[in-house]
Amino acid sequence: MLKQNVIQVFEHSFLAIEGKFEQRHFVALSKLNALHYYKYFDLKHNGIVFKQYVGVIQVDGLTIEILPKIDNDGKSEAVWQKALINMLRVTRKLKVQQVGEADVNKQQIHLLDIYFEWFLNEVQLLLHQGLIKQYYKETSNVKALKGKLEFAGHINKNLVHKERFYTTHQVYDKDHLVHQILYKALDIVEKCSKGNYLYSKCKTVQLDFPEVKSINVNEATFTKVPKNRKTAPYETALAIARLIILNYAPNVSSGNERMLALLFDMNSLWEEYVLIRLKQAAPKEVTIYGQESKTFWKTISIRPDIVIEKGSQKYIIDTKWKNIDYSEPSTNDLRQMYVYNDYWKSDKAMLLYPSNTPSMINDDSFVSFEKIEHKNEHHACALGKISIFEENKLDENIGVKILNWFDVIAR
Repeated sequence: MLKQNVIQVFEHSFLAIEGKFEQRHFVALSKLNALHYYKYFDLKHNGIVFKQYVGVIQVDGLTIEILPKIDNDGKSEAVWQKALINMLRVTRKLKVQQVGEADVNKQQIHLLDIYFEWFLNEVQLLLHQGLIKQYYKETSNVKALKGKLEFAGHINKNLVHKERFYTTHQVYDKDHLVHQILYKALDIVEKCSKGNYLYSKCKTVQLDFPEVKSINVNEATFTKVPKNRKTAPYETALAIARLIILNYAPNVSSGNERMLALLFDMNSLWEEYVLIRLKQAAPKEVTIYGQESKTFWKTISIRPDIVIEKGSQKYIIDTKWKNIDYSEPSTNDLRQMYVYNDYWKSDKAMLLYPSNTPSMINDDSFVSFEKIEHKNEHHACALGKISIFEENKLDENIGVKILNWFDVIAR
């Protein structure tokens, strides 16, 4: 069983103010939602309705894990938790070798634990390799004249202490921006892991870490981090620190609750996951890319999620994270696919959905759009529904199955 202070819910579900989820948690979440322009939840008078964002929120000792789900699929929270972790791993948003091994298989683990442990392991590795020193400028009183003497400050501070010099000079040590950022993230991990098996590990890392200045860190801080050969080993640790720090909101409510929210848009995650699986499955003669945009009108551009190229042939895929088993695609989605076909000169397009009842796709599945006067192109679109699971775990061959639908893999 999960720890008593952990709640697992599914996307688009309702969480009522009762039991573990108290009024103070609701107030904190409502303020977090306001900070992010109300994109995470819909607020009701007695609870919240989650949207398409999945991940984990910790507020005042309560951890809420939001899991993806295809409607009425009958799969448990544990199955979907492993699926989410694996999707984050494949899209390189999380480093876990294999779900089901070692710490990931602990019954009391949740997503925040995995991110914290990943960060602590990265910092431990840096400590083992030896932390770097860097030059930085410091203005302070020193006993020997070095660097540039700051006359105004020197006269103001050293009328009595004639033996000192107020200067701006270079310092070469470990108290620099990179380590100050990591120190800030370690402080947040310590605060959020109290009562957790990771707390003692975090304290050990903090004891081994050098003393550095405590600074305020925001998004602009990370743009100041130098990128060179010496800082290259810090890339992963800094990326996780950025995720932790920028999603941490102390005192978000009227009280002293601290909140950390690591949330991912499931629509974007599904798109990235499919793209990577397709690239993994593609033979050398097939090129697959995403996020390519073309100007549509004035400053407005359009871009399909995924483009598949084999020789002169092009195919378009637009991913949709929703269940369409009991409905049809929207008119706007179909119009969009027609435009993609036209602009990318592709023969076939597909709207791709996750489903419990996967499609059997062949040439007859691609329905032609009606030709527009003066247009001779043959455009067709199919509705693709694919199961992401194979025996309660993510199907690693999903890319092969999709490429076979377009007949681009030699059989």
